[in-house]
Amino acid sequence: MREAFHGELAQLGTELGGMCELAAEAMRQATQALLDVDLQLAEHVMSVDDRMGRARNVCDTHALRLLALQQPVATDLRTVLAAVYCAVKLERMGVLAAHIADTARRNHPRPVVPTGMERDFRTLGELDASMAGHLANLIIGSGHEGGFTELDRTDDAVDALHADLMAAVTNESWPHGIPTAINVALLARFYERFADQAVHVAQRHEFITTGTLPTHS
Repeated sequence: MREAFHGELAQLGTELGGMCELAAEAMRQATQALLDVDLQLAEHVMSVDDRMGRARNVCDTHALRLLALQQPVATDLRTVLAAVYCAVKLERMGVLAAHIADTARRNHPRPVVPTGMERDFRTLGELDASMAGHLANLIIGSGHEGGFTELDRTDDAVDALHADLMAAVTNESWPHGIPTAINVALLARFYERFADQAVHVAQRHEFITTGTLPTHS
């Protein structure tokens, strides 16, 4: 009976890992659509929203079935409850990637990112996608200890880029106009929030093992 239960827990982890991988791919493609002004790719990324919603429903149903039928305690209970929490955060990451793609779609065929800022947004996309990929490795068991610390450090880098972009758009010498400033500020926020959600998932993953939520740096 316990072997079957732990097999179900492993399957739940695989489902969450799949959501992480889907979020990582969505972020990579959303960033590409944004920088390449690619309408077709932007519309493709926006469809990920529905896929993430369905994946979350699968995880929720699985977790609730385990709670109802197995009545887990201690670490097993923490694992199931953390899975429900993480599925919500991962779905939100997919939504944030879709917001980036939607910004590119709404402004097509005009580029959203001003000349000279492409590198910053490309870096944000790479950092965010790497965080989601790292989460997948942690959740399916191929990661290593200290995963939260690494993701928290990457989140600091995302926060620094977000701050730089906000300083640029609020500077009196900003040359690109108010509509572009608004778009840049919103995009930077989407990337920053994606990273924050990834850190929250990493916190819960560590909570499963230690029973204590780690704190942000």
